[in-house]
Amino acid sequence: MEVSTAMWTAAVVGAAVIYWFVWVMGAAEVKGKRAVNLKMGSITRDKVQDKYKQYWSFFRRPKEDIAAASDGDDVPAFVDTFYNLVTDIYEWGWGQSFHFSPSLPGRSHREATRLHEERAADLIAARPGQRVLDVGCGVGGPMRAIAAHSGAHVVGITINEYQVARARAHNRKAGLHDRCEVVCGNFLEMPFADASFDGAYSIEATCHAPRLEDVYREVLRVLKPGALYVSYEWVTTALYREDDSRHVETIRGIEAGDALPGLRAQHEVAAVARQVGFEVVEERDLALLPAGPWWTRLMMGRIAYWRNHLLVSALTALRVAPKGVVEVHEMLYETARHLSDGGQTGIFTPMHMILCRKPLVAPS
Repeated sequence: MEVSTAMWTAAVVGAAVIYWFVWVMGAAEVKGKRAVNLKMGSITRDKVQDKYKQYWSFFRRPKEDIAAASDGDDVPAFVDTFYNLVTDIYEWGWGQSFHFSPSLPGRSHREATRLHEERAADLIAARPGQRVLDVGCGVGGPMRAIAAHSGAHVVGITINEYQVARARAHNRKAGLHDRCEVVCGNFLEMPFADASFDGAYSIEATCHAPRLEDVYREVLRVLKPGALYVSYEWVTTALYREDDSRHVETIRGIEAGDALPGLRAQHEVAAVARQVGFEVVEERDLALLPAGPWWTRLMMGRIAYWRNHLLVSALTALRVAPKGVVEVHEMLYETARHLSDGGQTGIFTPMHMILCRKPLVAPS
């Protein structure tokens, strides 16, 4: 009887542990994706590991080689591969908004994220009756927050077909499919008519563009005269030193782990905006005081890391998750370390805000 009782107790405890790891802790966000549902976008299960290796070998090349490849289609193709690899893991561990936000006293990460997104809507004065563009919309977290907050009709563009399907599913679930539209396309060559939007925003998305002027020029083209555009940019700050090996390691780690052809310097952004024809209304780093540190959410404890690592390893061994997920998870963990270092040293910010206006009259 005692042996039988012990076996039943062990079985119940084991089942409870599995339930806790997979179903309770399987989604770090209430609306995130669960670990048991991890896929790698539109990549077939047998190709995940190969695609990861191809991606990693490309972005670990010297920056000069990546810059040379930027003249072709290599960078957009690898950005698409990156989001096939990471979208489900991002949703699982982060939620539906793939960006950072300043931490706010007494507010959850979810609330801070929503307020950061709503600030973008307020900066461009988005309101009912307007058609607003989300440049690089991901799975549509910011789009839904901005549509709900402003009442505007939001059109998002993403290069990744899997994200389009995820965004549309989330839009329907949120009851916002009538105000949120998603298009698959490259924001360097957008399939929209000239002067067809009343406003636009990009939240930590244009960092994937090989040349910032190319995406800014496209945004300018599709905006109506007088319309506003706000972007939260990933940049190195004035504290970054190219002769400091630790700084270089941190920035290269961020670039390689986030599919970035090369981070721009903070002082370059406004010059690029003016070069393509925008008027710069305002520019500031939203990460500076009194904002709370944006990187605290990345500082995952070792216990949490090993819990996630063991979980994805077990799911891979059981063939629930495709082979290659463990390597992708490891890459993202290392990237998180570099991002945290960049934030703590102050050499990097993911939220350099620039607010621009399209002139009412085109320059002659």
